[in-house]
Amino acid sequence: MLWTCRVLCSQAGSSAGGWKPLSFDGGAFHLKGTGELTRALLVLRLCAWPPLVTHGLALQAWSQRLLGSQLSGALLRASIYGQFVAGETTEEVRGCVQQLQSLGLRPLLAVPTEEEPDSAVKTGEAWYEGNLSAMLRCVDLSRGLLESPGPTGNILMQLKITALMSTRLCKELTSRVRRPGGSLELSPERLAEAMDSGRDLQVSCLNVEQTRHLQASLSRLHRVVQHARAQHVRLLVDAEYTSLNPALSLLVAALATRWNSPREGGPWVWNTYQAYLKDTYEQLRRDAEAADRAGLAFGVKLVRGAYLDKEREVARLQGTEDPTQPDYKATSQSYSRCLELMLTQVSHRGPMCPLMVASHNEDSVHQATKRMWELGIPLDGPVCFGQLLGMCDHVSLALGQAGYAVYKSIPYGSLEEVIPYLIRRAQENQSVLRGARREQELLSQELRRRLLGRGLRVPH
Repeated sequence: MLWTCRVLCSQAGSSAGGWKPLSFDGGAFHLKGTGELTRALLVLRLCAWPPLVTHGLALQAWSQRLLGSQLSGALLRASIYGQFVAGETTEEVRGCVQQLQSLGLRPLLAVPTEEEPDSAVKTGEAWYEGNLSAMLRCVDLSRGLLESPGPTGNILMQLKITALMSTRLCKELTSRVRRPGGSLELSPERLAEAMDSGRDLQVSCLNVEQTRHLQASLSRLHRVVQHARAQHVRLLVDAEYTSLNPALSLLVAALATRWNSPREGGPWVWNTYQAYLKDTYEQLRRDAEAADRAGLAFGVKLVRGAYLDKEREVARLQGTEDPTQPDYKATSQSYSRCLELMLTQVSHRGPMCPLMVASHNEDSVHQATKRMWELGIPLDGPVCFGQLLGMCDHVSLALGQAGYAVYKSIPYGSLEEVIPYLIRRAQENQSVLRGARREQELLSQELRRRLLGRGLRVPH
């Protein structure tokens, strides 16, 4: 009832004046210093050069041998690390977050720890338990950075399930889930009961070692969500490869069964949907309807997707159908359909259906803000926006200054931990990096204005 009243009031207020699109012309860059803009321009240009991204790890090792770890580290901190990472210590992360808050932005912390697909190096329960400890510390840090939550009351954090569970087991679960009828032994309800009770789980389709690892992984996931719930931190689960996603969605559904009910104040666990996959719209529609029927809250992060080249290569090598959209236009149309579906859900279900519009695309952001106005969704309601730290600031700053809830995805940690993580993310997001030409143009324009003294904007 309260949500209905707020929507009606919002619609009444918005009817007094028409919707006006936000300007993403770089005007909000006046909020940032010249040094920050210069670094951003240089780093984005470097990252748009494919050879640097493709051979990033080899170049890093070469620079350490040639320059020494101290000088090499200093160069990285002044460039790529400084652009995309909050810092290593709690004090450095806090300083970055305070700066973001002064610009009207919010943090979405991400632990740069994950397992590479089919990695033979990072195995053993001890490695996953270490990642669990890192996740629990991230929950505490997320809470500690924002003792007074923003208008939406949401403190958010990213969670990568394959940091807590083997990709090999995820692939095995995916194969079981994809079979006609699936496996009743692997229902979300049964997994949720096993997580909650802590009793041994018997799964006949898995061997003893797989069952033991599944049990330990469920325990780790349960402990993270339990701690996050106690600290009022909501977890956004990352999507990954199509060979893993059905298993990840199964685990998210199990966590949602336990933690996303109204009595828990959910959703505490959100899922991520990748619009560049052909089946995403139907999957999102089915999941939204299922959550509504079950009376569960349904949190969604909507992205375009990052694994396009790898997915196509795997499909080609295996002789299977390409699961991705044929081109960028089709992906954008898919994103637009998914966005419309979710905004309609938000207008009907309110806080029970929060949405993060995670996009660097200006058209998608315009669509979201316009439909929010048309549907009467308040700026401080269940819809927020998300971009990467160090990128798309011309969009993030404009949204934040207009009063929208905007989160920046923030990795943190030591150089040794974060640089390999950043290079992998850059390799997965090469199309995004190459597509940042407009941002580079806006940065160049702002720097020219400052250097020539014309239309100089004084930072606040």
